[in-house]
Amino acid sequence: MDLALLRTFVTVHRAGSFTRAAALLGLSQPAVTSQIRALERQLGRPLFLRQARGVTPTTIGDELAHKAAPHLDALVEIAETGLDEQSSLRSLHLAGPPEFTAERALPALADLTDDDGRGLALRASFGNTEETLEGLAAGHHDLAITTARPRGALLTATPLCDEEHVLVAAPRWASRIGPGRLRRRGAYALENLPVVEVHESLPFVARYWASVFDSRPAASGTVIVPDLRAVLACAATGAGLAVLPRYLCASALERGDVVALHEPAVPPLRTYFLVVRTGTLAMPHIARAHEWLLRTSADWG
Repeated sequence: MDLALLRTFVTVHRAGSFTRAAALLGLSQPAVTSQIRALERQLGRPLFLRQARGVTPTTIGDELAHKAAPHLDALVEIAETGLDEQSSLRSLHLAGPPEFTAERALPALADLTDDDGRGLALRASFGNTEETLEGLAAGHHDLAITTARPRGALLTATPLCDEEHVLVAAPRWASRIGPGRLRRRGAYALENLPVVEVHESLPFVARYWASVFDSRPAASGTVIVPDLRAVLACAATGAGLAVLPRYLCASALERGDVVALHEPAVPPLRTYFLVVRTGTLAMPHIARAHEWLLRTSADWG
C-alpha cells in the first residue's frame, strides 16, 4: 500500500474535508480526491461518505485510520527529528493569546529540558483563537493555547486551566462608587462610567455583566486597546473601569494601583485549552512541553 496515499487518507480523516486536507498537504483538491479514490480502488471499499460540507469516514475508514495513523505519525517524527542524535535543541512553535502566553506559558517552558539535558528552542507567536487554530491546523505551530475548544478530529484539545475575571478600577473611582451603592444597585451603579477594553464589542465587560449582573453593559468603551496589559495600565491611571484576569492584575491589586469593585460569590471564569494537531503528541518534544504545561498549570491558581 502506497504510504503517500495513506498519508493523504489520514489527513483527510483528521481534517474532515478534502479542501482542508489539500491545504494542509500543499496539494490541489482534485489531487487529494484522486489519491483517495486510488486508495479506495486498492481496498475495494469506500473510505468516506461525501456530504455537502466535508466528508464522514465509513466504518472501514475509521478502522484504517486507527491502525495507520500512529505508524505514520512515528515516521513523521523520524523525518522531522532526523538521525543526528548530537542535535542539542528541538524547536517548539507555540501560539496563543499575547498576555497569557507571555505571562504564563513562556516562563513555564523557558527552562524546560529533556531528560538527556537537551533544551527547547522556543518560537512564539500571538493571535486570537481563530487565527491560532488556523495556524496550528496548517502546521505553522506545534502547540496552541486557545479560549475555545476546536471541533473535528484534526485538532485535539485538553483543558489547561481556568482564569478568574475581576472588575477593577483606580481607587478614586472605587471611592466614588462606594461598596454599599454597588451592592444595592448592582450594574446600575456603574452606568455611564468610562470603560477600558480590548475591543469595541467589550468582550470582557459584557461577559462579566452577563454572568454577575444578568444584564448588558450600558456604557461604551472610552479607551480601546488590544492588549490586556495596556488595559490594566490605563485602568490604573484612572481612565475607567475594566475587567481583567486575576493573575494579570494580582500585583496591581496588592499594591493598591487598582481596586476590586466587586467580589461575587461565583466569579466569572474562562477556560484555556492546550491544542495540538492530532497525532503530534507522538513527537517527544511536543509531548514533553504539553505535559509540562499541564503539570505547571496546577500551581497557577
